[in-house]
Amino acid sequence: MEENYTTAWRKLAIAVYKQPVDSRIYGIFDADVTDIVDYIEEQKKIGRNLTITHFVTAAVARALYEDVPDINCFVRRGHVVFRKDADVFVTVNIEGKDMTGLIVRKAQDLSVGEIAEIIREGARKKRSGEESGAFASKGILSKIPWPFRRMLFVLIKFWIFDLGLPFPFLNIPADPFGSIMVTNIGTFGLSYGMVALFPIGKIPAVVTMGKIEEKPVVINGEIKIRKMLPLTGTFDHRIVDGAQAGALTESAMRNLNNPQKLDQPNPHS
Repeated sequence: MEENYTTAWRKLAIAVYKQPVDSRIYGIFDADVTDIVDYIEEQKKIGRNLTITHFVTAAVARALYEDVPDINCFVRRGHVVFRKDADVFVTVNIEGKDMTGLIVRKAQDLSVGEIAEIIREGARKKRSGEESGAFASKGILSKIPWPFRRMLFVLIKFWIFDLGLPFPFLNIPADPFGSIMVTNIGTFGLSYGMVALFPIGKIPAVVTMGKIEEKPVVINGEIKIRKMLPLTGTFDHRIVDGAQAGALTESAMRNLNNPQKLDQPNPHS
């Protein structure tokens, strides 16, 4: 299975590009989320608190799992390793000033409501000091003197990805950042951002959401005002090329066009 994903191009790209310093490519797309925003407002009236982040997480996970599984990979010692599930790492803004992150395992199976509960519970744990996982260790790592801190990061990366083992001393699981990252800079008033790939994360892409704004859009020859969500993708070119990035975008947009379907568990997973 893994050899099928280590294509000739990827063998060359792994040798040519560093990890992933000079192998980044970017893409920008504006998504019409008018129906999702209306759906969120309808659900708010009956006491459900859903956000655009929950919908994008579900849409990207299903796209990755169903339509572009060949992106759901990472590089290990010159080979491309396939991930079975679409685990999405979601960054969370805590009280407007601190960013943390949590992983939504098997997100391709979950409804938007289930994803919302997982993210809310993770945020609650962060606020109460109960956070676990990779981000919970950042305070400890930041206190280590610089020369040893860098060496420890290299050791952690080797341990959790090359060996595929959890890091016992800091309670870091074997694959702490999952398949892909989703982050929302729109909460800071930003529209677009070329977010970096986290080198220790071993993720092939980061999907960045900007601030939703009303914009004129031509639909069937008529100009209409729609709520548009700016999306920026940062991709590891060793894993993702333009065609795959386009397929991921097309599939995610198709999912976002049906918020009711995303709000149900995925029957196709």
